[in-house]
Amino acid sequence: MAKSGLLGVVDDLQDSYEAGEGSVTIGIDLGDRYSYCCVLSEEATVLAQGRIRNSAETLQRYFRDIPRCRIAIEAGTHSRWIYELLSSWGHEVIVANTGAIPMISASNRKSDEADAQMLARLARADPKLLSPIRSRGKSGYEDVVCMNARDLLVRTRVKLINAVRGMVKSSGSRLPGSTTESFITKAAPYIPDLLQPALAPLVENIARLTEQIREFDKRIEHLARTRYPETARLRQVSGVGPVTALKFVLTIGDPHRFEKSRDIGPYLGLVPRRHQSGAVDKQMRISKAGNRQLRVLLVQCAHRMLTRSSPDSDLKRWGTRMAAHGGKSSRKRAVTAVARKLAVLLHKLWVSGNTYRPLFNATSLAPSQPAA
Repeated sequence: MAKSGLLGVVDDLQDSYEAGEGSVTIGIDLGDRYSYCCVLSEEATVLAQGRIRNSAETLQRYFRDIPRCRIAIEAGTHSRWIYELLSSWGHEVIVANTGAIPMISASNRKSDEADAQMLARLARADPKLLSPIRSRGKSGYEDVVCMNARDLLVRTRVKLINAVRGMVKSSGSRLPGSTTESFITKAAPYIPDLLQPALAPLVENIARLTEQIREFDKRIEHLARTRYPETARLRQVSGVGPVTALKFVLTIGDPHRFEKSRDIGPYLGLVPRRHQSGAVDKQMRISKAGNRQLRVLLVQCAHRMLTRSSPDSDLKRWGTRMAAHGGKSSRKRAVTAVARKLAVLLHKLWVSGNTYRPLFNATSLAPSQPAA
């Protein structure tokens, strides 16, 4: 019964329903221009498979008019709009995190056809096996693009600054230390005259990027204040600015989808991976799952919180004690641990709506004063 090609997929889908074969499960391995589709029957028999074009017209042709079914799609560039389109036609759509599925990502015989079929079989057996990703709808997507654009500018500026410093160092000189914001005023003037003609375009681009980043910061500040008032609760914590607060809100989406605030740590990849088998129980490096941009922002906040000039807080005291036991490795572990606890704290403040008390534990555990 199985046919190949777009027409075969459409015909087999329609024939299966007309023949009363019941509901089907569909797996779609998304590509850039084309995707591969596999349709399974209730008995896990391949009804149809073939390549389809990634366009709204093609998807509408053979998904809009079929009865409701479960469809598993691979997370990727096209997954957001395809998820919205298929969901609008009443289908149960699952966005699969294939990077967390070794049967797909680490397969020795990996192909589009095999991946699509594996997606369909896992979706038919248990959707949780797909490590589903919560797909973002149209609401707020333009704000996510704004945050991503700013992040790209920041990373580009860092690369340019590092390149300039490296080329100056290779000439026998060294630029004075500075922040990325103050590089143009504090470091760029010390570029040797011999290198000025070659490095001037890079310095100009760094200055231009700095101005563009400032414009994005103003826009993000306005968005946080007008469209996302909940960010004000998160910014009660010293070191958490509008960028981190807005990125946290946009990434988490619905805070109530987490049963416990502690579930935020694993979701953002801030907990160590574990390898336990028999008597072996290894604690490895953090998983780095979830949103990279938010994880980096939380780590940056943790660094600021552990500086001497930052305001005192329970979280700072806890992280400082952890960092004191050892050298650089302890400091790194402390920063990561503070970032994880900070994520839990932000989620708790968001859900509860409470006022942040930086020294809550210190004051509650302090010995009571004796009566006069």
